[in-house]
Amino acid sequence: MTTTFHTKDAESVGIPSNSEEILDAARALQSWLSEQSFRIEQNRKLPNDVVDRLRAAGIFRAAAPATWGGPEMNSIEQTLLVEVIAAGDVSAAWCAMIGMDSGIYSGFLDDGVARQIYESIDSAQSGWIYPHGKAIRVEGGYRISGRWRFGSGITHANVISAGCTVYNEDGTPFTDELSGGPEWRVMLAPAEAYDLIDTWHTTGLAGSGSFDYSVDELFIPKERSFTFNRPVRTGPLYDAPDAILRKMAGVPLGMARAALDHVRGLALDRVDRETGIAWAEDPRVQQTIAQLEMELSAARASVYSTLERQWAALEVDAPRDADARVETALARYNAFRTARSIVQRLYDLVGGAAVYRDRSPLDRWLRDANTMCQHAVAQDSILRLSGKVLLGGDSASPFF
Repeated sequence: MTTTFHTKDAESVGIPSNSEEILDAARALQSWLSEQSFRIEQNRKLPNDVVDRLRAAGIFRAAAPATWGGPEMNSIEQTLLVEVIAAGDVSAAWCAMIGMDSGIYSGFLDDGVARQIYESIDSAQSGWIYPHGKAIRVEGGYRISGRWRFGSGITHANVISAGCTVYNEDGTPFTDELSGGPEWRVMLAPAEAYDLIDTWHTTGLAGSGSFDYSVDELFIPKERSFTFNRPVRTGPLYDAPDAILRKMAGVPLGMARAALDHVRGLALDRVDRETGIAWAEDPRVQQTIAQLEMELSAARASVYSTLERQWAALEVDAPRDADARVETALARYNAFRTARSIVQRLYDLVGGAAVYRDRSPLDRWLRDANTMCQHAVAQDSILRLSGKVLLGGDSASPFF
């Protein structure tokens, strides 16, 4: 089954259009992505042919609404999709994870406007939503200025978001009636409206092209902006703002799976130089592999079980208790931290052979793991905020 969304979108014919087809296409792409990993990292952004293959596999349309002809994959399916891609290449998965936010963001806009912004259900999203920019209220919309970081996938994005704090023309903060604080709005504009700044010389996720970007006095019509506390479309992908974060755990889970599979493959032919014992028969290696498989299995089960419980509750619009509010965030945090620990111990197990960038993917995975763990979802502040909520406190974060 295939879908054409718009007359301008004739190229979408032949792209997978449902969850099963998209997941199958991603699995078929996995080994090819693995072969491109060194090239992706050296390029410091996704090469055009990688972007084309992701788009052709239906990756960017994953969250596109069913009313548009999209698959509207649920959060569990999105996470699995990201996990499959990450087992091929981590930077590609990071960009895919963010690129598919186009379908989620569309649910916070008037449908007609959203269809104008996202002309194709295969539009890729990029941008930083946190309010690092300044938006001045003017007739019909806002004048925005600022510089934002971490525009992952920005070099191939169709639409770029820019989070802003809103001010009145006299310079005073504009108050959000719902939150009671300064209004935080996300502005949407075509990629060509921004200046890209190549700052992405990093430890890991080097192929994600997460450049800085800036703009000065750009007019954004009000209808092309949104706040996360005012969804237009209803449903589990829009009723709780954390929908854009739920799928993130797929990245570390897929990376850790690839790393374990790689070392298990090495063990079949490797012999310890000092003892002469085959790795596959070495109790030390056997114990390490078993331990890490156990840890990954537990972390993965936690991610998917909490997502399934959250999704089921959102489907029936059930109120969530304190435990349910934090369990998905804690499972996601644990997935990032566990994956980093797994890759580090595999790196140590392999030893000196792991240090060569051009020979061992473990070097890249270790750097990717350390870089992705600098994201807010993997920071210890998640534990502090979780503890606060579990002990009866309130969270100021719209994503928690």
